[in-house]
Amino acid sequence: VQLQASGGGLVRAGGSLRLSCAASGRTASTYIMGWFRQAPGKERELVAGINWSGYATHYADSVKGRFTISRHNAKNTVYLQLSRLKPEDTAVYYCAVGRGSIWRTTAYESWGQGTQVTVSS
Repeated sequence: VQLQASGGGLVRAGGSLRLSCAASGRTASTYIMGWFRQAPGKERELVAGINWSGYATHYADSVKGRFTISRHNAKNTVYLQLSRLKPEDTAVYYCAVGRGSIWRTTAYESWGQGTQVTVSS
């Protein structure tokens, strides 16, 4: 599976961005999809996950109420709407696909190349 993320950029605190990630290759609509992020000097963390149907979602506590994950299976694409951004949201954001529980980081098997999100204060 190949994953191509886009939509990152520089935004002021309080602003919004929408990340997209298109999957190609051996894809399946039954895969779970998710977004991770990694800030300099920190470990990669699971930000949000979504199941195959889109009805089940998971969010890290730090982004609940501000970020929204969604997917379009016909397009093999997952989205992450980032709102009310904070400087601490600055990181490289990676999309991933996998199988299993959407809240379990080890369930994600394939990763995209990442897109930079920078939030200025």
